[in-house]
Amino acid sequence: MDATFLSEKFQQSLPYDRYLATGTDEQRRRWQQFDELVKLNDAQSQLLASFTREMKLLVVSGIWCGDCVQQVPLIRRIADANPRRIDLRIVDRDAHPDLRDRLHINGGHRVPVAIFMAEDFEPCSVFGERTLTRYRAIAQRQLGAACQTGIVPPDQDEVAATLQDWLDEVERVQLMLRLSPRLRQKHGD
Repeated sequence: MDATFLSEKFQQSLPYDRYLATGTDEQRRRWQQFDELVKLNDAQSQLLASFTREMKLLVVSGIWCGDCVQQVPLIRRIADANPRRIDLRIVDRDAHPDLRDRLHINGGHRVPVAIFMAEDFEPCSVFGERTLTRYRAIAQRQLGAACQTGIVPPDQDEVAATLQDWLDEVERVQLMLRLSPRLRQKHGD
């Protein structure tokens, strides 16, 4: 995946609210129900406000996916805390097979997968489909199903820990961009 391909995909993607509108009433209800659980603490908000480099964040998702229901709102909350620096877009996995087929994880087409890019769409990171916290919680509960439905939200501690997992990756990419010799030269800092 190069910058040209990623730029094209980014242009074809949707902002969060428009992506959410593509779902059924029940799918939108589940996403909105989970979204209400997501809260950044003061330290997280301050960290995000301190970002100086613009990053593009393209999330490959499925509106039907329980893992997306329980993770994409977290990413949205992170992006909303500093929209000048984090430009979030979402693309439906099945509507973009050329992108989907480049993102195999453990032999499958998993979602959500976040593609982090610099301001000029140079790829920086691919992260997903579940964070470590999500895997630990699922393993502990031993649900057995390969993909949860998102009908029953997880407890607040799991939500907060998963939010922190995503925030850690966003911060890692921000530091990568801030320390990039290429971008430091471009911005004179």
